[in-house]
Amino acid sequence: MATLGLTGRPGLRYPYDPFIQPQLYIPPSTWRFDPSGQAALDALDAHIAAVGADNIAAFVCEPVSAAALPAYSPPPLFWDGLGERRDRYGFLIVLDEVVTGMGRTGTWFAADRLPLTPDIITTAKGLGAGYAPVGAVIAADHIFDAVATGSRAFAAGHTWDGAPLSCAVGLAVIAYLKEYGLVDRVCQRGPRLREELEQALSGFDMVREVRGRGYLLGVEYVDPRDGTSFLPVHLRVAPRIDLTALGRGLLVYSTQPTSDGFVGDQTLLAPAFVFSESELTEMIERLHATVAAVEDEVKNQLASPIRHSTPLAG
Repeated sequence: MATLGLTGRPGLRYPYDPFIQPQLYIPPSTWRFDPSGQAALDALDAHIAAVGADNIAAFVCEPVSAAALPAYSPPPLFWDGLGERRDRYGFLIVLDEVVTGMGRTGTWFAADRLPLTPDIITTAKGLGAGYAPVGAVIAADHIFDAVATGSRAFAAGHTWDGAPLSCAVGLAVIAYLKEYGLVDRVCQRGPRLREELEQALSGFDMVREVRGRGYLLGVEYVDPRDGTSFLPVHLRVAPRIDLTALGRGLLVYSTQPTSDGFVGDQTLLAPAFVFSESELTEMIERLHATVAAVEDEVKNQLASPIRHSTPLAG
């Protein structure tokens, strides 16, 4: 319930709204709405002025988004402004690195490349590498010291806190990542992988942006008629991409437009750290073929004066 209260996606919250404590949200600084990041800072300032700085405990976000806004990260101006406001008002900066932690973006944590130091980082997923469920909270010294001199306990209250099997798996994963230099591999190969993906998709009218960091990459789709607008929802481009890719032996995760109007059809790619060069090349080739097939179908439907039901697989 606490996590659902933090998400800014209305579609995830609404079934549980009666049980969730309302939170404040600011819009993402995407190329469409706020390319500089200033509008997001203005929205944050408006919330602070409305409720009072003393009533805001923390600002929570993903440094590089995953499912909600694939491989997106706010522009530098936003991070600089966020750090300044943290210093001025005293709230904490909490980074959700459940996806980005443990090397996914080319450093152990995506926070390593930010112009600020977070107060708290949460991580999971990659920490267990899929072998066991395990999560962790990393706290800066001043946070730890405040607890150590106060209650002397992190009262999370989870039944499986400190479970030895999950902890052993987490330690083994960290050791493996270090021994085989996999985080360094993602750091070195990631920029070129993004360039290769961008080049492979550059000829499509439906592809507006390829973004990301390390082995976390995102593709944003737009209406091919103007190269800017969201695609019509009835075309269901995101699930069509997923199923068409699956038919080609490629697993991707795509998101559909959200009810708040900030997000359209997008695709997330997160290859394994141990992918060979040939496997990375094949991933890009299969996505290229997928987008080509779906774009042809979409253009044909948009050109047709009659609206037909949309098949989910190409």
